[in-house]
Amino acid sequence: MKGVADLFHIGEVVTGKVTGIQPYGAFVDLGDGVQGLIHISECHFGYVKDIHDYLDLGQSITVMVLDIDEFTGKISLSLRCLEENHGLDGESADDEGDVRHKHYWTNRNVHDGFSPIQKRRHAWEQEALREFVGK
Repeated sequence: MKGVADLFHIGEVVTGKVTGIQPYGAFVDLGDGVQGLIHISECHFGYVKDIHDYLDLGQSITVMVLDIDEFTGKISLSLRCLEENHGLDGESADDEGDVRHKHYWTNRNVHDGFSPIQKRRHAWEQEALREFVGK
C-alpha cells in the first residue's frame, strides 16, 4: 500500500479543493482520499487576521507541499511559497532578501532527539542578543 510520501514530495506544486476552513487554517482535498492543511500563517506573507480573506470553501487552489509527516501521513501545504516574494530553495524572503521561513522535514527513522537544538542553541542565543540588544 502506498503512503502519502509515495504520492507527494516536499516542494511539489499540486492543485486541490478547499474542503474546510477553521480559524487556524484550511483543509485541502488533494485527490485519492488525501487531505492536506494550509496553516493560516502559510496563506500569505505577513499577518493574516481572517483566513476567509484569502480562501473560500470549494475553491480550487494551487499549493506547495511544505512537509509530509511519514508517521502520521499529515501533509502541510503553503500558498505563500508560491507568491512572487520568495527566496531560493522554497525559503520565503522579505524585500531585503532576509529569509523568513525554512522548511523542515520529519522522518520517523531519525532519533536525534534534542541534540540538534542543543548544538545550535549557543548560535541562536548570540543571534538574539545581536538583534535585540544591538537595536
